[in-house]
Amino acid sequence: MGLTLLATTWNWAELKDGISAFFDGFGVLYAMEIFLFFGLIYFVSKVLRDSDATKLMLLYWVMLIAGAVLHVFDKELMTKQFFLMYVILISAIMLILFSMEVKKYFWDVHKSSDNVFEKILGGNTEVYSSEDTERCIANIVKALQNMSKNNVGALIVLSKGSLPKQVLQSGVSIGAEISTQLIEGIFFPKAPLHDGALVIHSHKIQSAGCFLPLTQKTSYPKEYGTRHRAAIGITEVANVISLVVSEETGIISIVKQGNVTRYADYDMLMDALKDYYWQEMPLTDKKTRR
Repeated sequence: MGLTLLATTWNWAELKDGISAFFDGFGVLYAMEIFLFFGLIYFVSKVLRDSDATKLMLLYWVMLIAGAVLHVFDKELMTKQFFLMYVILISAIMLILFSMEVKKYFWDVHKSSDNVFEKILGGNTEVYSSEDTERCIANIVKALQNMSKNNVGALIVLSKGSLPKQVLQSGVSIGAEISTQLIEGIFFPKAPLHDGALVIHSHKIQSAGCFLPLTQKTSYPKEYGTRHRAAIGITEVANVISLVVSEETGIISIVKQGNVTRYADYDMLMDALKDYYWQEMPLTDKKTRR
């Protein structure tokens, strides 16, 4: 009795006809449409999942399923073209809500492909010892502390190669070994590059005077000026660490993934830099940090 009622309520033949009609005229172009269609759904779902937006992802899938069911059972109301536009519209809304995450995804993919080609072509083959790494860390920390004492504003970005070319091209290519004197000289108040960001990649100063995207969030304290907003903004779209010295107060801040740690002292700076140079630190240091 229950099965009969279910069969009466849910017209299986109508469902089968609807699915068959959806795949009518299947060809190469149609296959591409389906590929792009499901690719869009996958991409939106991935962005929502990576952003921990579980409730929004559930809502997204409920809307997709509701549209698909409506298309199958009422083709006059939900035509195939209207259904595709419906999916594109709700997907676009989700991507707009998470535009920063989408930008970060494409920048990371872009830099990953660059790194693959770089390895294939034999680039970036320099090898550094643990002593070189420790010297770089000491020079950076000393420069930050000296600038903090003298209230010299500074913004240093520690990059693992994830910065987009637009950011690097906005500054001046340096390609010099890291030294305390060079860092302080770049941020000297009357120096031409002091207002921009200094980018460190591995054991070298890659660029200076770079312009960074500012964070669009309004939840940060009002005393955060352009330098701090730039330090936060770049960590929201790229896998980097920002080190900031306030020109007004001399306070040193560490920024990771949009989170700001103020009043960074010697130990905190050492921890941040050892995290950055983790792969190149001596084995004894790695064991003590676990």
